[in-house]
Amino acid sequence: MDAQSRGRADDIDPADQWVLNPQTGNYELRLDHSAGESPVAARTATGAYSGHRGDARIGSQRDGSASEDTGLREGAGLQKDSGRREDSGRREVPGQRSRRAGQGGGRGADASAAGGAGRRKRKAPKARRKKALMWTGGVTAFVVVAAGVGAYILYERFNGNISTIDIGDAGNKDVLSEGPMNILIIGTDKRTGKGNEGYGDKGSEGHADTNILFHVSEDRTNATALSIPRDLMTDIPDCETKQPDGSTKTIPGTPGVRFNVSLGQEGRNPGCTMQTVEAITGIKPDHFMMVDFNAVKELTTAVGGVKVCMAKPVDDPKSHLKLPAGESVVAGEDALALLRTRHSFGNESDLDRIKVQQQFLGSMIREMKSSDTLTNPTKLFKLADAATNALTVDQGIGSAKKLMTLAQEIGKVDTKNITFVTLPVIDNPAETVKATVVPHPTQAEQLFAMMRSDTSLTEVKQKEKAAKSAQAALLKGPKAAPADVRVDVLNGGEISGAAGATVTWLQNQQGVLKSTNKANAPEKIGKTTLEYAPNQADQARALAEMMGLPAAAMKPGSSDAGELEAMVLTLGADFKGAGIPITGPAKAPEGIEKASADKAVCAK
Repeated sequence: MDAQSRGRADDIDPADQWVLNPQTGNYELRLDHSAGESPVAARTATGAYSGHRGDARIGSQRDGSASEDTGLREGAGLQKDSGRREDSGRREVPGQRSRRAGQGGGRGADASAAGGAGRRKRKAPKARRKKALMWTGGVTAFVVVAAGVGAYILYERFNGNISTIDIGDAGNKDVLSEGPMNILIIGTDKRTGKGNEGYGDKGSEGHADTNILFHVSEDRTNATALSIPRDLMTDIPDCETKQPDGSTKTIPGTPGVRFNVSLGQEGRNPGCTMQTVEAITGIKPDHFMMVDFNAVKELTTAVGGVKVCMAKPVDDPKSHLKLPAGESVVAGEDALALLRTRHSFGNESDLDRIKVQQQFLGSMIREMKSSDTLTNPTKLFKLADAATNALTVDQGIGSAKKLMTLAQEIGKVDTKNITFVTLPVIDNPAETVKATVVPHPTQAEQLFAMMRSDTSLTEVKQKEKAAKSAQAALLKGPKAAPADVRVDVLNGGEISGAAGATVTWLQNQQGVLKSTNKANAPEKIGKTTLEYAPNQADQARALAEMMGLPAAAMKPGSSDAGELEAMVLTLGADFKGAGIPITGPAKAPEGIEKASADKAVCAK
């Protein structure tokens, strides 16, 4: 794992947190561990006791072996909690299991060490489990796992699992952002963990091998998962990286190289990959989530396997993947082999592998939202533990609480409205032997424009349809002649000289002679706005049509303007240049292949 920081936390078996409430007769999930009373006193005061569930063998096993420092014990015995709680005055949590079966001499020895007799195993009633859990959902396999733990994620254990990297100003410092959210999912070829020696490049620092820009709409009704091919030829910009000693190092950009070297090469971190994505798409990622080979195996094992479908039998000697035609369930080594193989599908290109990866992620999302997962506390805990161990994230979402907040927001998106799409590309014309690709000359920018303008690739029925229709109505009606449009232009975006360039374009190309460059706006803004008075509505509609402004950009005032008063156009970060429409096309370009997360498709 490319981790620059990893904490430690006390680990508490969730199986020990179900207690009997004598007033209701039901088992309930106990989350408060701060009381200073002893276990005996607590039971005396409440009449409750902790009940073990026989099926709760939970824990994080990295690289195929048990880790002694997790603090979570597995097995039949009971083991006394660490002395740290006794020293701090907090009550010890009884009944934590030995991680290894038979450790400490069996149940009798452990019970003696715990200072009490063994207790009967009980299972929390299923109905109570449903009420105790807080399922929030998710939209990629890793986000969904993080979301699925609900109340369990409050445990400090998961904070200790998560690895973070300081990416400086490359992302968003806040968990959530106003408007749409963009999360970059990175799968690296770093060969951590036992059994991964045969994958990827030996000694690799972890290149950006699998990349998905996950765009969540502003109203949270839909999401677009854009896959970026690792073999895309692009220019990697200069990027600043934080060093272990706290200093900042600028890594020079590299023109005309594969996208995957935006990570790992020359000391580049995920922040460099995020900046490369922004340079290509015009969309700035807010956060990143990164996983490696070992994480894929752990996550798929924790979820109990992922259902996949093959249109024909697969027997790949290079990846050692063997699957029959039809449906199969893959986990661990087989899941990683499926995601890595490029010789079993289509024309054996990375683009065909991306399609398989998208189908796999869609299936994993469906599994995460299945009732078998949502009603199983043990399974949810195992998934959460594996997910937080697997993830490396930016500091903006670098805690269990922050990840849960993010997952709750993303979980608002219905699975049927999650669309997978691959960046449209063509073969690199500079190559005789076609090994790399470049963005499609027209389709790529059209797709980027749709995402920048927050246009869904899925037909979505929205509760706010009436309100949105009212806003859209601002663009309908008579339009003033260009010569009658009067507007002041300010630059609140990222492009230097944008206001002046726009005024020149308006005057020379559109005939808007009464346009004035007012230089920089008082502050930067994310989206372009047009402020106008009611009696300037016809001018506003005319300018909106010229500029390609969305309805959301229209900001009508409440009182009429004077005869010589101008409208105010403030260019935002969504402005890409004079003459380039702010909003994207209403529909995806012809020829773009899309896949929905709620539908199973057999890989060909």
